[in-house]
Amino acid sequence: MTPEEVAELRTRRYNGTVVYLQKLHSDLMVMRVKPDFDRPAHQAGQYCTLGLGFWEPRVEGCQLEALKPEELSKVVRRAYSMSCPVELEPGKLYDPTPTDWIEFYIVLVRENADGRVPALTPRLFALKEGDRIQIGEKVAGHYTLDPVHPGDNVVFLGTGTGEAPHNYMLWELLSRGHTGKILSACCVRFGRDLGYVELHRRLMGEYPNYKYLGLTTREAGLTKKVYIQDLITAGELEDHLGARLDPKNTHVFLCGNPKMIGVPIRDKATGSITYPQPTGVIEILEGRGFQADVSATKFKGNIHFEEYW
Repeated sequence: MTPEEVAELRTRRYNGTVVYLQKLHSDLMVMRVKPDFDRPAHQAGQYCTLGLGFWEPRVEGCQLEALKPEELSKVVRRAYSMSCPVELEPGKLYDPTPTDWIEFYIVLVRENADGRVPALTPRLFALKEGDRIQIGEKVAGHYTLDPVHPGDNVVFLGTGTGEAPHNYMLWELLSRGHTGKILSACCVRFGRDLGYVELHRRLMGEYPNYKYLGLTTREAGLTKKVYIQDLITAGELEDHLGARLDPKNTHVFLCGNPKMIGVPIRDKATGSITYPQPTGVIEILEGRGFQADVSATKFKGNIHFEEYW
């Protein structure tokens, strides 16, 4: 494909500009995109799409890709939850009014175990500030704070970049002066994968009702080497929250690895429920009186979830 053809496709297919890009390390970044259109109205916790053409370069070290000639002019899109800086400067909560960008928290997928070649993130990680991109004009998603009342305790449990919507929801709670206890735990492989950890440490010093837990599964030291499920069953999550996990006044939000979440399979004919293995958070909490949302019936419980793949 010639440079002229690529330029024409970018002009025709892209509608946003990368205005900020911070590589936290080679495989993790925070990116802000300014749409050509007015930023869509949205709620904390929702998502929109990002897209790049197959004609764009990919970073090195990723699973090899073989494209057919007719695929080169197509755009690959994926949905990403919107993140939030919570504070743009110490002691001052983020004010979206004077900004015109949307923040995303993205991990590089170098290869997939099932053989599918990662198409978008290897191209996203080749971007630089000023580059053009496609961004969806619609924002969607039911993973929001709608069910939460002012005095409720709120627990956010995420893995990896599943922390992104929790950052935005945390900002909303703090902005409206939420009085209940708030705990956010994020489980990653290594401490370096906790991209917002310094922000959360600062917030804990500023908001007495907020606690952040950075958890690692492959190293111990600065963070605790543990899985989220272990934290709950051992009673440590309640210790950190400073309150019992009471379904009467607690909402739990789960985002990230489906194995951590453990969405049950419901038999429409019999109404029976089968929990996946290994044991996920939903099974543990439902055993304690919590109830997960059921999208098929639009039932809203006190466990809310967003699976990342």
